[in-house]
Amino acid sequence: MSVNSFGRLFTVTTWGESHGPALGATVDGCPPGVILEASMIQHWLDLRKPGQNKYTTQRREADEVEILSGVFEGLTTGTPIQLMIRNTDQRSKDYSEIVEKFRPGHADITYWQKYGIRDYRGGGRSSARETAARVAAGGVAREVLKALVPGLEIVGCMVQMGPHKIDRDAWDWDQISRNPFWTPDSKAAVEWASYLDDLRKSGNSVGAIIEIVARGTPAGLGAPIYGKIDTDIAAAMMSINAVKGVEIGAGMGVAALTGEDNADEIFMGNDRQPVYSSNHAGGVLGGISTGQDLVCRFAVKPTSSILRPRETITKSGQSSVIITKGRHDPCVGIRAVPVGEAMMACVILDHILLHRGQIGKNQGKIG
Repeated sequence: MSVNSFGRLFTVTTWGESHGPALGATVDGCPPGVILEASMIQHWLDLRKPGQNKYTTQRREADEVEILSGVFEGLTTGTPIQLMIRNTDQRSKDYSEIVEKFRPGHADITYWQKYGIRDYRGGGRSSARETAARVAAGGVAREVLKALVPGLEIVGCMVQMGPHKIDRDAWDWDQISRNPFWTPDSKAAVEWASYLDDLRKSGNSVGAIIEIVARGTPAGLGAPIYGKIDTDIAAAMMSINAVKGVEIGAGMGVAALTGEDNADEIFMGNDRQPVYSSNHAGGVLGGISTGQDLVCRFAVKPTSSILRPRETITKSGQSSVIITKGRHDPCVGIRAVPVGEAMMACVILDHILLHRGQIGKNQGKIG
């Protein structure tokens, strides 16, 4: 499994398995002199960690991050930052009955077909437990972004659970941190609680759509053709466990628009900076950021581990029936919000460093 890294100048390599002794990330390319302490990273891990309410897996992990290298006297040194998170609440016995069976919807069968080796203890590297390492790396990226682009803010939320969408007219950014679903619609949060409770008790699960917004993104990030910032955002989000679709701005919705409706008209603002009538483009034109909000959404499939019998086969090719026991999220999309934010932070920082290396400051002046 050789492809465990992403990024070009700000690079992240994750390591470890769901039921191994630890997991973590090696972060390289971080500029020196940035204030960084474990507590800064821990803040974001605490938002993602399991067992915080009845709507997430009851696996109890403290997810305490340790910084093993790359920081001296509270400042980054410019050398690789090694982050480690110890696993403390593994229950591998929960998976003893599926050693020979492939779980439908999981990567069990494809990992076996490709590698001939399968870690049945929670899926090993294919487990969403790996995303804790991404969130830790994203915590580093956020601190660097805070130093380089003080006005930049990355916020994620859930805009749909199963068939139930939020009312965008009721959008309230302050509500996101006030409910367990990360939704900006307080009424939706109440309705989703009842809906998910029924699903959870019945042993079933459901999917979700997550929206990630980066406000205050500078114009000029990204490059034409193969270095587009939206290409890298889409790839980053698609790499998250259980994600099956990604869109930028209006996304798939642009197919229903006319050219007149879709074009974001441009005006000159009072501060002599361009302003736009709308943001169907999601803050990107030609692969380069416009200075508007960067907006992406991704769809997370229902948790495949459910307490309902499903048909499957064994490694020897025999037909069988499987019920996946253990502790699982009835809607894995809930904990995907901080993961999506972390990936957005890493991609934006990587592009800021690339931009500084090639261009320095934006070359084209308006007005």
